[in-house]
Amino acid sequence: MTSFSSRLDVHANSLRALSVPLLRGSLGVVFVWFGALKVAGATPVADLVARTVPWLDPGTFVLLLGVVEVVLGMALVAGRRLRWVALLVVLHLCGTFLTLVVQPTVAFRTGNPLLLTMTGEFVVKNLVLITAALAVMSADTPVRQRVAQARQR
Repeated sequence: MTSFSSRLDVHANSLRALSVPLLRGSLGVVFVWFGALKVAGATPVADLVARTVPWLDPGTFVLLLGVVEVVLGMALVAGRRLRWVALLVVLHLCGTFLTLVVQPTVAFRTGNPLLLTMTGEFVVKNLVLITAALAVMSADTPVRQRVAQARQR
C-alpha cells in the first residue's frame, strides 16, 4: 500500500504545477463558450436571464452579458491581470444568485430552499465556479512580488 501511496504522491505533486493553469483555462473556455452562445442568440438561459432582470431590455442585456463573458473568458485563457479578471468573474457569478431571490418559484420546489429545481441546481453550481475563480486569483503572484523575487536571485 505504501508504494501505491508514494506513486500517487509523485503524480499529485507533478499535477500541482498544472492544476491552476488547467483550472484557469477550463474556466476561461466555459466563459467563452457560454458567452458566445448568448452573443449568437443560441443560449437556453436567455429567458431565465431576462426574467431575472425584468427592468432591463432582455435582448440588449443578454447580448451585453455574453460579450462580457467572452471577454472575461479570453482574459482567463490569456492569463494576464488574473487577480482583477478573477475578481470580475466572481462578481459576475455572484450576480447569478439574483435568480434565487427574484424567481424563487423557478429555483426551489414547493418553496423549500433545500429542494432545488434544475434551474436552482444550475445557479447553485456557480459556487464551484466562484471557488475556482478564487483559487485562480489567489494563485496569481502580483507583478511587484515577481520583480522582488527576480531581484533576489
